Order: sequence, then C-alpha cells, then structure tokens
Amino acid sequence: MHRSSLNLDPLAQQGVSNPSILQQSVDYQGDFLDLLRANNVRFSALHNQKSSVETLGQNHSEELIEGTTVIAIRYQDGVMVAGDRRATAGNVVMYDRADKVLEIDEHSVMAIAGSPAIAYEMARTLEHSFQYFRRTQLQELSVEGKIRMLARLIRDNTAMALQGIGGVVPIFALYDSNNKTENLVSPSGRIFFYDVLGAQFETVDFATSGSGSVWIRGILHYLDRWSETRLSQMDINQATSTILRLLDTAAEFDTATSGTNMKSQIYPIIKTVTQDGVQELSLDLIQQVYATVVQV
Repeated sequence: MHRSSLNLDPLAQQGVSNPSILQQSVDYQGDFLDLLRANNVRFSALHNQKSSVETLGQNHSEELIEGTTVIAIRYQDGVMVAGDRRATAGNVVMYDRADKVLEIDEHSVMAIAGSPAIAYEMARTLEHSFQYFRRTQLQELSVEGKIRMLARLIRDNTAMALQGIGGVVPIFALYDSNNKTENLVSPSGRIFFYDVLGAQFETVDFATSGSGSVWIRGILHYLDRWSETRLSQMDINQATSTILRLLDTAAEFDTATSGTNMKSQIYPIIKTVTQDGVQELSLDLIQQVYATVVQV
C-alpha cells in the first residue's frame, strides 16, 4: 500500500531547509542510518573520510579529549550505571564535570569511555534511530535491534579507533520487560559491553570500561562472588555506596579518573534503569551516602 504524500509547503514556509528529506523518510524502506546516507548526510560516526583521518592521525599536534571510568551493575530493581566526571587530553585535565552516562530512551542508557566527541555523536544518532523506528513502525525496536545498532555505529568508527584518535568503548544498559529465562518472561536489567571494533557481549551482573576499569574489575568479581550480599541482591543504597567506593578506588590509582570533590560539589553521575524508566540519583542522596559510608 502506498502511503500518501505529506503537504510540505508549510514546512518550507517555516524555514525547513530541505523538506524533501521529510517526504523521503515517509516513503523510505530502511533504518535511520541508511536514510541519512541516502540523503548524503555525513558526519564522523557514520562516514569515515580516509584522507582526513590519516591527516589527523599523522599530523595532529594536540591531544584529543577522552573520557575515563564508567561502571554498570545489576541490582535488585534493575541496572545502576555511573561514571566519574573527568575528561582528559593526554596528561591535562580539560574538564571535571563531564556527563558520561547518557540517556538514550525511556529504558536504556549508554555509558561512554573514550572520545566524548565521537561518543556524544553516537548517542544522538542512536536516540534518533530509536525514535525513527518507533514512529515509522509504530512499535519499539527490539533489544537485539538496539544493541546491534550501537555495534554498527562503533564499527563505522573503526578507522578513527585504529588511528588511536577517536575510539569509543561504551557500556549499554537497559531494562528488558520481555526478557525470557527458561521460556518464562522474567523482566530484568541487562548490561552489554563492546570492544573498540564493535563486538558486543552481554554480562550477567557487572561491567566496567575506561582507563580506571583495570583497578576495579577484580573488586567487582570478588564482591559478586564472595560478599555477603551479591550485587544483584543489593538495594539502591547498597548499590550506590558500592559504586562510589569503586570510583574512589579507581581515582586513587588512575590519574585520568576523578574522585569526589566535596568542596566543589563534584560527585559521580549515577543513573538507574528500572521498570519505571531512567532516573538520575539526586545530589542530596549521593552526598548522604558518600558522607555516611565512603568518607571515613
């Protein structure tokens, strides 16, 4: 069945620079990324320009800004995702209030480690891809579709990553209301991590990425296996205190990871992904937990 054309004249009168793209999006039989390519929309996460990449890799004199440590753990209500606030360029601290935990849709977040410039672009593309699918297909994109869409974006960025100037190694966390365990629907939080070439892996209870992750991955394994309360059994306060302690540990050994600065009111960004959606923990709650169980 052919869908009727849109009346694009009002859009053109309101200053839309290329309203024909809107009509093509109605008739287009493909996903959002293919639609952009079909209309010659080019930007770094979707289009690797070999000459510019080689020029950057060989001739750039300034260090690129990079993000550092992010963590995701599955707790009793869903998934808790956190990141420190520091962005560095080589050995220089460029920014100490970066948000590395990005909400993609109502039930999913992306935590970034690597180049914020590329990662933020990926996040925006991912967000619009999910919206495009929802509006054109009148249904949510499946979990498998979401994680593969991010893998595709990472693969499209391979040339930049191999040059060492734009790699992104994210964590993708979501709440899956249709998750099945032994053929039974068992809603739960799910955590996926990626390598720099876009291979995707699902982890059971935790994931960490970034320069400080090497210092805390073993601690996470220890807590999940031998602590009195396993990660997946923790309540929100226990999970919050665990994450704050881990990020403080990473900051102790990794210069590219920021700790907590109470004087400047700089605390990690912590978000939960549950059946109720994505929520950011309030600064008051984080301050209270930090003062009670971390600052000893």
